[in-house]
Amino acid sequence: MSMKMISFVIPCYRSENTLEAVVDEIEQTMTGLGGYSHEIILVNDGSPDDTWGTIKKVAEKRNDIVTGINLAKNFGQHSALMAGLNTAKGNIVICLDDDGQTPANEAGKLIDAIENGADVAYARYSHKKHNLFRNFGTAMNEWMASVMIGKPKDLYVSSYFAAKKFVVDEMVKYEGSYPYVIGLVLRTTKNIVNVDVTHRRREVGESGYTLSKLFGLWINGFTAFSIKPLRIATLSGFVFAFFGFLYGIYTVIKKFVYPVAPMGFAALMSAVMFIGGMLMLMLGMIGEYLGRLYISQNKNPQYVIRETTRDENK
Repeated sequence: MSMKMISFVIPCYRSENTLEAVVDEIEQTMTGLGGYSHEIILVNDGSPDDTWGTIKKVAEKRNDIVTGINLAKNFGQHSALMAGLNTAKGNIVICLDDDGQTPANEAGKLIDAIENGADVAYARYSHKKHNLFRNFGTAMNEWMASVMIGKPKDLYVSSYFAAKKFVVDEMVKYEGSYPYVIGLVLRTTKNIVNVDVTHRRREVGESGYTLSKLFGLWINGFTAFSIKPLRIATLSGFVFAFFGFLYGIYTVIKKFVYPVAPMGFAALMSAVMFIGGMLMLMLGMIGEYLGRLYISQNKNPQYVIRETTRDENK
């Protein structure tokens, strides 16, 4: 019976000072587990620091295990994950962060959950060691995933998860320009569990997520895998049209009952501005869908690989 392989996929951004420690921890963890072979795939997502230099140094030391992928520019965490998933060969694939906050030494818990029958296992944290901004972003992402793409409310999703090979094989079939990992997982399987792990405090550097990146992630999530915003826009249009009709009847009746009553120019302008704003919002949402469809039809790539450490070592 052949030994199962575990693939670790790590998107890397501004992690030149943390990455080696993460790789070392994975090595120590896998040595302690035994019974598995493993590989580590490090994807440099256009990092402005010397992350790629660190990846090359790590890969040079452990060329038999570590593969480095250097993307041509910053494509975003989910695109970097897709690059790594397309390279992974393991029976079980584990995705985690490059900053040490996701505990690699608890990977055995995720592996056990998969071995016990789950298709996907997400790490769940009792308390996240993020700042208030990141916690807010995580909460909004959870809400969006639940409302827009049908994530079970009792399922906690995070960047630290393990998946069976057949799930990964199905995920990488997605060729759209805007990959969203949890959406790809949910459309593949519902056999997903949570595993409790400890979330660590960030010791070095700052999170690579900004407000604009978090907002882009939310937009990407519900426009790539849900048409609910369009249905909400349709329902909103119906509701406002109905109330506008009622208000029109009220205005006519009021004029007959109180002929000298002023017509209310300020109220009318407020209504026009409000309804006009809603129309622009709905048109913008439709435009977002059409724009993404146009970009996808033009085959805008999820990622572009500039080089890999395997190329250099051939």
